[in-house]
Amino acid sequence: MHSRRHATAMMLAAASGASAPAFAREPGRVTIPARPEGVSLDLRRTALLVVDMQNSFGAPGGMFDRAGIDIHGIRAVIPAVRSAIAAARRARLPIVFLKMGFRPDLSDAGPANGPNLLKHALMRVGQAAPAPDGRPNRILVRDTWDTELISELRSEPGDVVLYKTRFSGFFGTELHDLLKRRGVDTLIVTGCTTSICVESTVRDAMFRDYRCVVLEDCTAEPIGAKETRTNHEASMLAMQVLFAWIGNSQAFEKALADG
Repeated sequence: MHSRRHATAMMLAAASGASAPAFAREPGRVTIPARPEGVSLDLRRTALLVVDMQNSFGAPGGMFDRAGIDIHGIRAVIPAVRSAIAAARRARLPIVFLKMGFRPDLSDAGPANGPNLLKHALMRVGQAAPAPDGRPNRILVRDTWDTELISELRSEPGDVVLYKTRFSGFFGTELHDLLKRRGVDTLIVTGCTTSICVESTVRDAMFRDYRCVVLEDCTAEPIGAKETRTNHEASMLAMQVLFAWIGNSQAFEKALADG
């Protein structure tokens, strides 16, 4: 096994005309261990994406919590997401926060009989619901407490914060144009929920030829969380096979530190 690995490394070196694989020596390039195989990244073309880590989904008193949806899984990944963001800042990677939120009149939520609005109506979207601190608030409406980033994950000057109105971060937003202007071709993906907004965004990213590395310990999914095989696991498997690569925050942070 060792000899086969050595032979493979030598073949890569010969093809690149160098004494070691090219990605090991190029400045600004690192390799992240992942499933089904490691991914070589040009950090100059890589951004960190944080999907929907907002009060609606991950804070007590938010939309999910009010609806009786267990948010413990989302709360549990906050430290790993925060750590990944900090590592990305140190490496000067662009950081993009996506937030789900509609205009006050819900005009961007789709037609009254459309699936987007009908599904969100079950969660009381647009209804008044005082924030835990007493501020006026409306469920999943822009620029209210419900759609603020959770308090543990603050954006900083230079970060990008984009509202979206569908599960995918690419639908009806400027995300694609923004990434292209910055020369980004690879996304490190974190956030919630795994099988809905994260996977929807990853699929749309793949259709636009972005490479995605999903950090498994930085994502969470309440749907099916108590089942023997969870939606989170199923989504990870689908993404691993066809849409992305699956890594974790520790490997990501170590790769950045070693690079």
